[in-house]
This record gives sequence, structure tokens and C-alpha cells, in this order.
Amino acid sequence: MKEIAKGVYQLALMPRNAINCYVIDDVLIDAGIRHSAPGILQSMRGLNITKHVLTHAHADHQGSSSIICDRLSIPLFTSAAEKGNAETGNVTYDYPDKDHFIARLQQKYWAGKGYTVTGVLKEGDSVGSFTVIETPGHSVGHLSFFREKDGVLIAGDALVNMNLLTTKVGLGLPPAIFTTDRMRNIASVKKIAALKPKIICFGHGPVLVNNGELERLVYRL
Repeated sequence: MKEIAKGVYQLALMPRNAINCYVIDDVLIDAGIRHSAPGILQSMRGLNITKHVLTHAHADHQGSSSIICDRLSIPLFTSAAEKGNAETGNVTYDYPDKDHFIARLQQKYWAGKGYTVTGVLKEGDSVGSFTVIETPGHSVGHLSFFREKDGVLIAGDALVNMNLLTTKVGLGLPPAIFTTDRMRNIASVKKIAALKPKIICFGHGPVLVNNGELERLVYRL
């Protein structure tokens, strides 16, 4: 577990930061794939985690949610639009092609069981010291989390900082094969850029200290 900023920790769940989750204050953000649970629980030993929140309910973010919520007896929160997928475990429902072989593999081997969502989050809500930002596009109800005082952004998969095929580091949009609505995602990226984040944490790829990379990406979109 790596400290990114005060009260913010990255848990890299696969080599080269290919899949990440985060602890912000007393909240676990995302939970990797189904087999990530032991590593997440080990990393969080000694921490007082009181709730679990999803940026979105894709297989590489909700995979261990049910195990962790059961083990720690903590509630699960999502956006309203992600609630159904999180509760059923049918996490490829809004993929452009849910019958694609990669989507089928994710559903079979990565996705976790559904888990009851205790509450839904919307724009402006607080999660620890962060504010909820609605960033739909990659998924219907994707959320990001922003802390204005130091500019830390938990971007989920609205942005990625890695090519998921080559693992080459670089800022970009998430793969089209997993993105529900590319144009809405671009609008969400522009919304994020307007916040002028200083540190960006991704579901995929290393944490980025933003020195204009985000602004240059938006210029190209």
C-alpha cells in the first residue's frame, strides 16, 4: 500500500499498476477482480474501514466487493445507475458488445457475486474528505472523487494511464470495447479537467502528478 497524499493510499493489485484500488480516509474505493480479496484485506490490516464505494460496477472494480463487505461487515455504495449491476453481479450488461469473448471471460472469471447496495451516491455528495463527481460514459453511472484542497482526483476508468494491452504508461481514454458511450466519456474528461486536478489516481496505470498532461489530452479530443 502506497501513500499518495494525506489519507489517500493506492493498492496496486496487479504488476505495473495494471489494476488499482484506493483507500481514502476510512473508505475503500473499488475492489479489483474476484481473486484480489486476500491482497486487499492484507493491505488494509490495522485500518478502520467503514464503507466500500465503487467508481463503477465492472468486473475489475467490483470483483472482490461482496467478499470484502461480508468480511468487514461494511456497507456498499454506488451511483443509482450502477446499483443493478453491483447487486446482480451482471457486470458486462452495458458493454457495447457484452457477447465479445473478452467480456464473457471477465464475467466468468473476474466478476464477483452481487451484493446489496446500502445507499446511492450523486453529484456533490461527500465520501470521506472527497466530493462525488458524476463522470458517466465509460459506464452509465461512473463516479469519480475529488478533493479540492489538494487537488487529488480518483478518476476510476474515466481516464486510464496505461495501454491495457501493452502496459505502456500513458494518459488516455479507456478502451472502446469496455466503454458504453465514448462521447459522454469525453464530456466527463473535460469536466474533470475543469477541476484542475494536481494528482490523478486511476483504475489502470500509475498515479500521475499532472503537469499539463490532462490539458494536452483534452486539447486533442
